[in-house]
Amino acid sequence: MAAASILAAAQAFAECAPNHVDLRGGFGQARFTVELADTDATRAQGLMHRASMPQSHGMLFVYPAPHSAFFWMRNTLIPLDMIFVGEDGEVLRIHQNAIPLDESLIKGGPNVLLVLELNGGVSERLGLQEGDVLRHPSLGNDALWPCDGG
Repeated sequence: MAAASILAAAQAFAECAPNHVDLRGGFGQARFTVELADTDATRAQGLMHRASMPQSHGMLFVYPAPHSAFFWMRNTLIPLDMIFVGEDGEVLRIHQNAIPLDESLIKGGPNVLLVLELNGGVSERLGLQEGDVLRHPSLGNDALWPCDGG
């Protein structure tokens, strides 16, 4: 029975899906269910006006090309961790516990293709670090951890 559970968990990580991201690093692996923000309208709305989000969920901002990313917390009611990711899936920067309703700019740095927002404190509890890797179908086969199982 335990072997079947381990096999099922391994198969779950082997499958990429647009509504999931996988993270891998020294801590091991983690999977989150995500909403995609992949249009100008959905990226502008983000997680504004939401009172809560399940711990295993997040929002993945997908951009058409790498760029210098800037965020703020206007109208965002929950603290968030922002994970800035390059086009190869490498975690470039982590901003922990962004303050609700704060309009200060949060700089993600250059060459950001994806931004994963999680509940505040999740990245620290996981042990997520810069240099860890994210996997999602929006990244190509040249990603550090491609969806084809590499």
